[in-house]
Amino acid sequence: MAAAIAMLSGCASVPMADKGMVETAKTFPTPEAGTAGVYVFRNSFVGKALRKDIWIDGECLGESADKVFFYTTVPGDREHTFSTESEFSPNDLKVQTESGRNYFIQQSIRMGVFVGGAKLDVVPEADGRRQVAGLKMARKGTCSR
Repeated sequence: MAAAIAMLSGCASVPMADKGMVETAKTFPTPEAGTAGVYVFRNSFVGKALRKDIWIDGECLGESADKVFFYTTVPGDREHTFSTESEFSPNDLKVQTESGRNYFIQQSIRMGVFVGGAKLDVVPEADGRRQVAGLKMARKGTCSR
């Protein structure tokens, strides 16, 4: 019971990006030619103490925590697989990106049998910008496995 309460109410910590990177990312720049911008964020009510790995096309983006976002670019005009660890296996989301656009992908946590499961969803740009503006930026490249 105590573990369940901790997962619902505690906070997780992940390595944070430097201030300059955060300021640039929060201007929501138009990605360079041939690329698409990707914001992956978590703004949870449930599972605040959980950290969950996020991958793009099998490469580690980083380990998420509540109230945190990542920003990166990917090749545009192609399909990418975004994955997050969940209770028993990764959950995947396929997104066809378009060059010159930013995409906002929200990670959500849902409590499962043993630990929290996670899923990813594309959200509208206006909603994504609004949420990311109030979050901290995590440093890329650190996953638990």
